[in-house]
Amino acid sequence: MITLESTITDLIRLKETTRVGLCRLGIFVVRDLLYHFPTRYADVSLFTSISGLIEGETATIRGTIKSISTKKSWKTKVAMSEAVIEDMSGTIHARWFHQPYLAKMLAAGNSVELTGKVSMYKEKPSLINPAIKEEKILPIDSHDSLFGITSEQPHLRTEQTGVLTPLYAETKGISSQWFHHAINRALSQLQDIPDHIPESILKEYSLPGLKSALIWIHTPRSTSDATIARKRFAFDEIFSINVARQKERSEIKAKQAYRIETTTLNTSTFIDRLGFSLTDAQKGAIGHILTDLEKDIPMSRLLEGDVGSGKTAVAAVATYATIMNRPLDTKKDTQQSFGNLQVAYMAPTEILATQQFESFIELFKDTGISIALITGSGCRKFPSKVSSSKTSWTTISRPQLAKWIANGEIPIVIGTHALIQKSLEFKHLALAIIDEQHRFGLNQRKGLAKKDTHFPHLLSMTATPIPRTLALTIYGDLDLSILDQMPHGRKKVITELILPNKREEVYKQIRLLLNEGRQVYVICPRINESDPDTANALIARSVIAEAARLAKEVFPEYKIGILHSKMTKDKKEDAMRAFVDHKIDILVATSVVEVGVNVPNATAIIIEGAERFGLSQLHQLRGRVQRSNHQPYCFLFAETKSDKTKERMKLFTTAKNGFELAEYDLGLRGTGELTGTKQWGISDIGMEALRNLKLVQAARQSAISIVSAHPSLAPYPLLQKKIEAMKGMHFE
Repeated sequence: MITLESTITDLIRLKETTRVGLCRLGIFVVRDLLYHFPTRYADVSLFTSISGLIEGETATIRGTIKSISTKKSWKTKVAMSEAVIEDMSGTIHARWFHQPYLAKMLAAGNSVELTGKVSMYKEKPSLINPAIKEEKILPIDSHDSLFGITSEQPHLRTEQTGVLTPLYAETKGISSQWFHHAINRALSQLQDIPDHIPESILKEYSLPGLKSALIWIHTPRSTSDATIARKRFAFDEIFSINVARQKERSEIKAKQAYRIETTTLNTSTFIDRLGFSLTDAQKGAIGHILTDLEKDIPMSRLLEGDVGSGKTAVAAVATYATIMNRPLDTKKDTQQSFGNLQVAYMAPTEILATQQFESFIELFKDTGISIALITGSGCRKFPSKVSSSKTSWTTISRPQLAKWIANGEIPIVIGTHALIQKSLEFKHLALAIIDEQHRFGLNQRKGLAKKDTHFPHLLSMTATPIPRTLALTIYGDLDLSILDQMPHGRKKVITELILPNKREEVYKQIRLLLNEGRQVYVICPRINESDPDTANALIARSVIAEAARLAKEVFPEYKIGILHSKMTKDKKEDAMRAFVDHKIDILVATSVVEVGVNVPNATAIIIEGAERFGLSQLHQLRGRVQRSNHQPYCFLFAETKSDKTKERMKLFTTAKNGFELAEYDLGLRGTGELTGTKQWGISDIGMEALRNLKLVQAARQSAISIVSAHPSLAPYPLLQKKIEAMKGMHFE
């Protein structure tokens, strides 16, 4: 008998190429197969003429094969089929990589229908790896919205009664048709599919049960079938994440934290030491945090603010408030007369950890407080006993530092993931500050707490602008504080969209800045040059090629470095350190510098292929040069000049802050195109659901109600099993 946990080989005999392809897609059991949802549907009632194709849109055309042949790509020598398709309005090239057999199966004169995304190749429209079918008509992609008909979908306002053909994401060795037949076989053999969503919730929101939803999403008779099924799975995903978040929040609230006295502390003295005035947003965030710290319930707060908005200053005040408290004498249940509570500050990279270590030294140099740094490269301690300088530190051994942390001698410990190693234990850890580590949940906090009877308060910080619906979902267990103001004296970045004929003028301006001793970022969307036989190959500039071109043709007198994700950790750290130390004048990089270090001397950034980045990501990149009182510049080179691109770039230059851009980006860009969505561990259906605030609020409220009434989820064993299975997923 076939069940959801049956292997695919129990269902159908597999060729080796098919087995490898399924593994590549993460499909191992029947459940995985059924959750490989169609990316779109084809309807026999609609198709597009070749002359009406628009770059970037998915469409279906019907035409005649004018010519077809087998060839190999120019650079990678990948075997492929290439065809010219003709209809009454024009011709279009189509290419199928890794599918040379198509040229043998098809011939000139055959009538075919192709469905795929339109791209430009040598300034002409092209289809890459489109779905292809002979004789039967495949219609245009219906682009059905998950939550109703949009103004851009008037053809869906009337019910379509023709059978929709599902089109699936393919991989080498597996076609969309294979998925269609395998899934139909699974659905026909499954006797029962138990539902983890309580029936009361399904009825409240008129959602179909799991088995009905699976049938409707894979074999819809109409667009309404597909829409309601996708809505159910969208709700399901957001609801399940929220249940997991609320359950974790409930468990954390049951822990006991240190009650930190802040009302009697003269925090204003420390704030005066900062050397600058706090913004109203910073003051408000500090107020929220200090109020949380006064409770014996562990704080769980997210501090969100643009790059340069002053999150470090807020974290420093929270740190000071914490370490000015004495540990509890558990026997007397009163504060000790000696020692300090401890704070752990975790950064994502060694460079950021080192930079925060140096920043905290400046802030705490007159307090007599000890600060430690622990990374994979070594350990440091401030103040130094061998130097009279107020800001000197000493290199120490890891065992010695671990000993001092364990006995409580060092109140502030800054580091990378080395902080949560088993060999490192805090004596009185009261506050954990996590920088750009979006998901730092129950297990990680347990790892920090170790044997301590108290659970640490958590302050998580991010410079990534987060749409409200995403925050409600991913950070459902965290209270939110927002820094939506910039510190006094920071100049607004001058942002310009540069036409191709103005490139030389930008280089002249960059040279003037370099001559003044400033530094520059150049961001490219690719690492290496692409195969010119593939789609969009001539559009995207690469880090490797652009760095070589700039060094040879444009800025030969300046030192140029590179940084990208395929470099080893050590090489990335070395490249960034060289830029921080001004051993590099121009850093050519991918968006890996999006969340990077503070380089106040870098005051200009060139972003190549700007249309390839999301608005919030562009904002993050632009923030790299807003770290000083020098005038910053951002130059955008967009290769396409479509109305959509112009609209996005215009909004980017005029938006007030990153939060406004994030909301706009979520609403404007299509499913699967949202910047950075892969990092959240949410599917395309879940991401599109985040564009619907009512659905997110409904799923969130349902989750809160269930967990409030039954924190253990005991009455809902199937939901409990679902949440347990989600623990292996990453949401960061």
